[in-house]
Amino acid sequence: MDELVALVMKKTGLSKEQATAAVKVVIDFLKKKLPAPVGATIDGFLSGKGQLAGAANMLGGLLKKKK
Repeated sequence: MDELVALVMKKTGLSKEQATAAVKVVIDFLKKKLPAPVGATIDGFLSGKGQLAGAANMLGGLLKKKK
């Protein structure tokens, strides 16, 4: 999560505390809107216990355009 906070700080100019709060809000929002297994994968990834490939597989076609 530190890498994501640093990116938000760099892109927005927010303080570390503000960026951390923003990242937490977005992560909580995503976990509420996505299926439970995806939320668990997000938690695992952010804690360093998951793999990005696993998270991408869980998301599947959610981000693809519908035809």
